[in-house]
Amino acid sequence: MPSPLEQLSAGALGWLGRNLDHFDPFSASAPSATHGKAKAALELALLCHRAGGPNGTPEALGGATALVRKLWQDPDFPRLFDEVPGYAATYGLIYAALAPDGIDGTQCRAALARLDPDFLSSRGKSAYRRVEIRYYADKAGVRHTVEPYAALLPHSPLVAFRAAGPEGEARAADAAPGSGTRTPESTAPLTTPQAYALTHTAFYLGDFGRAATGLAEDVRSPASELVDLMLLHCVAHDRWDLAAELVLTQYILGVDPLRTSSGSAAVECLVRAQRPDGAIPARSAALMAPASTTGGAFFRKAYHTTLVTALMASVVPSPRPS
Repeated sequence: MPSPLEQLSAGALGWLGRNLDHFDPFSASAPSATHGKAKAALELALLCHRAGGPNGTPEALGGATALVRKLWQDPDFPRLFDEVPGYAATYGLIYAALAPDGIDGTQCRAALARLDPDFLSSRGKSAYRRVEIRYYADKAGVRHTVEPYAALLPHSPLVAFRAAGPEGEARAADAAPGSGTRTPESTAPLTTPQAYALTHTAFYLGDFGRAATGLAEDVRSPASELVDLMLLHCVAHDRWDLAAELVLTQYILGVDPLRTSSGSAAVECLVRAQRPDGAIPARSAALMAPASTTGGAFFRKAYHTTLVTALMASVVPSPRPS
């Protein structure tokens, strides 16, 4: 009988593989993702880039890998980045960073050449944003002026964020519209943007679980406690996307998620949420589409959380990086 993580991985990878036409921005059936047609393909490339373990890329990702290689050699693909001006530079950098091995790198080099040097600097950017840019710039091999991680860490979400106490929660509830009923967001240890900044900072420092972070215990321990609190909140409110990201964050921080009550509860929560076809139907139970939703509309709801779950379930059982 498969373990919960094996069940999540097989189901999620299977669903993703059967929906590759929706990831292809040039497919007739592809919907526009939230931030433009290229976003889903870039996320698929990240999964292909980081889901492989010591034994190589899972066979279930064969079709996805082939699609990514095709898109990265299509001159029309990077032109899609300009459809969302606010993300165009970020997409261009990620595109170059995630280029598959062995392809002609001409288009990736052209994408990097279009980047404004100011984009690749620390000027005017939060510590989290600087960590993100440094991660992808280093991976793309492009020159930048962002500080080393050691200088960024004290100001990053892993160190700067702390859980809201009862008074902070009360103030958030008082500020909520309506009768003052406390919502999942208002009672959370962190706001949703803070939680995603926390998880993504860990992802970049730990290369999505494929590299040791080198974090000292005085950083890892409080960060792990905060992740644990936020994860319990996500389980209680069926916030599936964040739950999957936080489980992966536990692993990156040196914790065995399946040996913690929060991590094991989150995995069980995701197993309950997974549909028979393998999809995780939305970022949370509160954001689920009606049962009649199909095709592109359902893909837009389900693809990101299903992809993150597949990534988490492929990394967590793997040997830890040394």
